Amino acid sequence: MAVSNTLVRGAARPSDEVAFTVHGETVTLSPEIIKKYLVSGDPSKVTEQELTMFLNMCKFQHLNPFLREAYLIKYGNSPATMVTGKDVFVRRARASVDFDGYQAGVIVFNKNTGEVTEREGGWWMSSEETLLGGWAKVRIKGIATPFYSAVSFNEYAGRDKEGNLNKQWREKPCTMIRKVALSQALREAFPDQNSGMYSPEEIAEATFMELDDNPVSVPTRAEAQRPAIEKKAEPVAATAWNAVQGQTTGQTAEAVSDEDAAMAALFG
Repeated sequence: MAVSNTLVRGAARPSDEVAFTVHGETVTLSPEIIKKYLVSGDPSKVTEQELTMFLNMCKFQHLNPFLREAYLIKYGNSPATMVTGKDVFVRRARASVDFDGYQAGVIVFNKNTGEVTEREGGWWMSSEETLLGGWAKVRIKGIATPFYSAVSFNEYAGRDKEGNLNKQWREKPCTMIRKVALSQALREAFPDQNSGMYSPEEIAEATFMELDDNPVSVPTRAEAQRPAIEKKAEPVAATAWNAVQGQTTGQTAEAVSDEDAAMAALFG
């Protein structure tokens, strides 16, 4: 899905805009565009340095933030968090001719038998098992041993200041820890494509809110420069309305023409 993201220049200078190609589409970014449309959290708190770092991450890693391939998350005065969309790692792996599939799941401890099991998928029996972590294997053609990652649940689970699990980790623990393991395995298997990128599940600060994965659509320059019909009709509508209320100066309600009344009905 192509998303238009060429905006009217406001306070930003033309030199602030950076254009690069992602999936055959041209992406245009500037600190102003990022701050206005692409910050999750509080845009007013994002620093110029953080905006520049995010812009360069998107440019050099060929990520389209308008398609939610990258997020800039800002909470209060804490440093901004920059993460990669959940599907980017898998998509890049599948695009490689060397990719030969992957497996991923959870690691559980059975309270009755004392057995530790690596289970493929993302489910567990909370009444009988303790969720210990997640695991993933990524296979590369020509390499006998798959890239393997096993991660601890307690090491990555997002918690508040009181130590309680946040909503994401409380409601979807298996899904979250499985994604952490898979992201790590894919990053190790494809370091050139994924170096320096982290999934939201790997960063605790990124799991305190539900990240919107819907594409961002913003007006083109032509759309933004087009005069709004409502703004043109505003004086006529206001005059007609005031006249009907007997509040106009220098004219009565009877002086309002049929055309004015029609405009008031349409736009008022």
